[in-house]
Amino acid sequence: MRSLDDLFDEYAFLDGDDRYRLLIELGRELEPMPDALKTDATLVRGCSASVWVYPLATGSERLHFLADSNAAITKGIVALVLAAVQDQPAAHVAATDIAALLDRFDLKRQLSSNRTQGVPNMIALVRDHAARIAAQ
Repeated sequence: MRSLDDLFDEYAFLDGDDRYRLLIELGRELEPMPDALKTDATLVRGCSASVWVYPLATGSERLHFLADSNAAITKGIVALVLAAVQDQPAAHVAATDIAALLDRFDLKRQLSSNRTQGVPNMIALVRDHAARIAAQ
């Protein structure tokens, strides 16, 4: 997965439809999430599309997230969220202000409110998983 800084550099260079294409490409680059993990427990509430996020704790106490969505652009947004925290220590993820890191993408202005309405819930789910794992 590319770093959030690298993604922003590319995103900032693009406009309109090319930004949509980049988000779709990012979604396609996500590691596949097995259907068995797409459950009510991993479903992100409040998204107009179905979005699932599942944390995996690695032996080094870092979190690796699997995620999927049934909508291409939404899946790309999930990829941006994960790029901010993927493979970081759980305590670091729990403390990260992911929304602030994503502000520079100005998604609310670039995309419809339907596409971005679930972003705070995606972020909350990622941080909640991380806090729970960090506390163990």
